[in-house]
Amino acid sequence: MSTLRRMLSRPFFRQSVKLGLDLLLAGMAWAISEQFLADHQGKTWHIWGWMALALVIDLLFSLTRQHYRFIGFKDALRLATASLSLCLGAIALSYGSPRLALVFQHDVVVTASLLTALGWATLRGTARARYDQFVDGAAASEGPARRRTLIIGAGRAGLLVAQELRRHPELGCKVVGFVDDAFDKQGLLIQGIPVMGPPKLLPNLVQEHGINQVVLAMPSAPGRVIRALSDQARSLSLAIKTVPGVYDLLGPRTWKPDLRDISIEDLLRREPVRLDQTTLAEELEDRVVLVTGGGGSIGSEIARQVAAFRPARLVLLGRGENSLWEAERSIRGLFPNQGLSLELCDIRNSTRLQQVFERWKPQVVFHAAAHKHVPYLEVHPEEAIENNIFGTWNVAQAAHSVGTRFFVNISTDKAVNPTNVLGATKRLAEHLVCRVATQAGEGARFVSVRFGNVLGSRGSVIPIFRDQIQQGGPITVTHPDMTRYFMTIPEASQLVLQAGLLGETGRVYVLDMGEPVRIVDLATDMAKLSGLVPGQDVEITFTGIRPGEKLFEELFMPEELAQSHVHPKVFGATSEPIDHALLEAGLADLKVKLLGPDGTRQRDILHWLKRLVPTYTPSPTGLGRFDEAARDHHRASGSHPVFTLES
Repeated sequence: MSTLRRMLSRPFFRQSVKLGLDLLLAGMAWAISEQFLADHQGKTWHIWGWMALALVIDLLFSLTRQHYRFIGFKDALRLATASLSLCLGAIALSYGSPRLALVFQHDVVVTASLLTALGWATLRGTARARYDQFVDGAAASEGPARRRTLIIGAGRAGLLVAQELRRHPELGCKVVGFVDDAFDKQGLLIQGIPVMGPPKLLPNLVQEHGINQVVLAMPSAPGRVIRALSDQARSLSLAIKTVPGVYDLLGPRTWKPDLRDISIEDLLRREPVRLDQTTLAEELEDRVVLVTGGGGSIGSEIARQVAAFRPARLVLLGRGENSLWEAERSIRGLFPNQGLSLELCDIRNSTRLQQVFERWKPQVVFHAAAHKHVPYLEVHPEEAIENNIFGTWNVAQAAHSVGTRFFVNISTDKAVNPTNVLGATKRLAEHLVCRVATQAGEGARFVSVRFGNVLGSRGSVIPIFRDQIQQGGPITVTHPDMTRYFMTIPEASQLVLQAGLLGETGRVYVLDMGEPVRIVDLATDMAKLSGLVPGQDVEITFTGIRPGEKLFEELFMPEELAQSHVHPKVFGATSEPIDHALLEAGLADLKVKLLGPDGTRQRDILHWLKRLVPTYTPSPTGLGRFDEAARDHHRASGSHPVFTLES
């Protein structure tokens, strides 16, 4: 018996058994049809002829390769097409010769085809039903400890979640029903699972049906909807799970109903970005694309988004070998056939940078390499000058020299009315890109794209809060009124592609960052998502505004704002051009001042930054050094470092 089981478990033998059953059912269908409808005495070879034709159709449509346990709509459609082909094939043969016309009488053929289709469908449906019955029985044997689950969202995502939970009883979930606010779905059964009502009835449904878990199966719902449903479920003491959002889709991967806990990214999720896929594909496909800062959070995500458009070669340039290695692994995993090259290079090294550009001659360049840590750059403005200003100039000049068609500089909202070195240097980088745009050839586009904070980027507040919560607190916030704009890394990267490749040369574009978020609210939400009560299980403490920080970030100055034709979520910023003579003089003197003595270097840098960026107003705790007392306080409390102005 065990030997027979092993034989039947092999794919060849299983498909042979399936094929035999299909032919047996086809033969029975023909025998029944001919018995009642034929005007002549049926003969055995008639049945064999019909079965031979059924064999050809079965193999042609690969019907025996269907997995009967998981048969679905597409499989049923293929089955119907095969049955129709069987009928038409027999009718076509009947016109081939008088003898075949006598055998394949049309009324017999049609009836036999219908009966064959019915037999094949019954065989597969029975196998599927038996498997579902087995799964439900196995799930029932798990006992009362299983979580009674409502799925919020009766669309395709909800259906996939329900199927996944039914197929995997080890997850310990019993799907009781769907909740959906669509009026036309109320009272329906979706694969035997009822749609019980809209989300507003959730309290009643929880009480009536003993619900103890909800799954939010709405991958494209905005954050405000997720937040409202999450708060409602939490108030009812329900366990909450969700599924990946549409931004998680990338490359050849398909969306899967993987259940996970609610994250802060879900609460801040916005409406999905709709891109001009056709135009982007025309600009990126079969081109050489180079990304500076290719190992960083923004650069690596831009590279992944670009790879989806099948460039001829993708070149990642950066100076951190570990981050480049991680980015390479990610891209090769998602796009194994993508041509990919890595260049270990510092953008401050103009000679080495020029060699890289001469080697690859990229048609598209995304410049994401930059220093971005506000307090550190206040203490080390020389690094900001060399990397953000002269590094950007080096990259833009190298791109111009090899005839780059598209150059996209990644800027920041801190470049608007800057109060810190980061913002001032990034504003100057925007001016430099605009200047190269005036020198570039016809058809070339050199633009900057400005946006705010991105969720999960290196050094951002989200991973800091996560670490602090895991360590038991406190969660440190600089000021109760501190607000910031946030968007996800994939959303920012997608809009960068849209604005950078479709925008007008010499322009600065601003991404629509949505509504600003209070940092203290962010900390509170993250604590709640971790099952903690702020002020009770974990403390939120305020450490004071850091040097160079604003309470409220600005995306553009009032006179800059203009709606662009690029995308509904992309605005054009039209600021006053900088005097080229002043810019050249300033850059030349800054190069000299960077080598100056410690006593005057920072004062000279501040002088030129204020001259070149008139809207730059250093914060009261701006350029300076570590204050010893503040540093001792930082070490003792674990709060953020504090800086003081060096006169």
